[in-house]
Amino acid sequence: MTSDAVTAALGHRPGKVIAVHLSYRSRAEQRGRTPSQPSYFLKTSSSVTGSGTVARPEGTELLGFEGEIALVIGKPALRVAPETAWEHVGWVTASNDLGLHDLRYADKGSNVRSKGGDGYTPLGPDLIPAEHLRPDRIGIRTWLDGALVQNDTSAGLLFPFALLIADLSRVMTLEPGDVILTGTPAGSSVAQPGARIDVEVFSLDDPTTTSGKLSTTVTEGPPLPGWGHPPTVDESQRADAWGTPVASARPVLTEAIRERLHGVAVATLSVQLRKRGFDHVSIEGVRPLVPGSTIVGTARTLRYVPYRKDLFAEHGGGFNAQKQAIESVGAGEVLVMEARQDPSAGTLGDILALRAKVRGAAGIVTDGAVRDAGPVGELGLPVYCAGTHPAVLGRRHVPWETDTTISCGGATVCPGDIIVADDDGAIVIPPSLVAEVLTAAEIQEQEETFIAERVADGESVEGLYPMGPRWKAAFEQWRAERR
Repeated sequence: MTSDAVTAALGHRPGKVIAVHLSYRSRAEQRGRTPSQPSYFLKTSSSVTGSGTVARPEGTELLGFEGEIALVIGKPALRVAPETAWEHVGWVTASNDLGLHDLRYADKGSNVRSKGGDGYTPLGPDLIPAEHLRPDRIGIRTWLDGALVQNDTSAGLLFPFALLIADLSRVMTLEPGDVILTGTPAGSSVAQPGARIDVEVFSLDDPTTTSGKLSTTVTEGPPLPGWGHPPTVDESQRADAWGTPVASARPVLTEAIRERLHGVAVATLSVQLRKRGFDHVSIEGVRPLVPGSTIVGTARTLRYVPYRKDLFAEHGGGFNAQKQAIESVGAGEVLVMEARQDPSAGTLGDILALRAKVRGAAGIVTDGAVRDAGPVGELGLPVYCAGTHPAVLGRRHVPWETDTTISCGGATVCPGDIIVADDDGAIVIPPSLVAEVLTAAEIQEQEETFIAERVADGESVEGLYPMGPRWKAAFEQWRAERR
């Protein structure tokens, strides 16, 4: 581990490191709860470090990372008002609020052992003077092994920086060098040994004003000694650490299930979903750009909002949400775009489609249009869309946000849902239903094969389609012979 920027600048470690539990809208939406006031926990000053390595103890599972904007106090603050609180910030930098979820249960929310380990608060590498920043115009990005996984700004905070400072100063003196970790946006997750986490904080007004990338590589450390609370995890802890709902905390789309889904028709899956009360899972109006294309994958989401000049000026250029979605889509994932079923401007072109293919995406679904349709169709990446159009997205759309629940073609799509598509269209399967629906669909298709054979032999459809008791028995025998 290297010496950290705060210690180097001040000549001593921070006296206090104070972290906020939940402070971004995106994170609150992901967690399904929104606090009315901020709450905090303390981290040890000995957890502070800079870029370097952090050890995950052997025998543990869930080392979580959280990219955050860190405020470093420059002058004492006691009972300051929100209106003047920012004046007490000396510097801003990047931080990584690391924590070992295996030990969270041991301290009942105080996070003493889970978040207080040596090296669990990397800061830096550079300190940005606070006077060079507007507090509502600060960006935060986190990469895991080079893939962008967190991207937000201080405009997405539930509680502005000034409120955090003023609130804390009601009961304690914030001293020069104290650090406030201001919370993490959606996208934090778990890092395995060998993984590298990079965090950067920067000015939205001048992207050259930056903390630089704070880099942490996870290594495998020795096991924890045998005394004290042992490391313990359950499905709830896994879900919290990985940043996913409990029902999807572990992958449901194994290679075996993916292959089986490729073997059944979307029409059959649709029947089985409807039998279970899911009548609105078809993504209406989308068709394969290249007939015969099929998609099976896990949903990632991107939402466009209607074009507005001021919003497009702020959100449409640079590394916008569209590019973020393309740069973060992973192998076997399907990028699903909400474009309000407006096919009068492109939502995808050939360069970004190529990038998605190189990253291993299973496909792209948009209820808007595709431009560069010929080159996109030649890539071999399955793309489903509502049409083609030569105009760029700025004619109708503003790239707005990623990895949130969206409506695509009238169907609700959550990150982690299973997307299956063929020439009949595309559907959304809730992860908790995949195994049940798939098995039922396979049996249904076997029944239909059996029925088709009987009809070809000259049998009447009466009592056969749908299958009555006599034919049910014959079908079970037919099926048993083919196992």
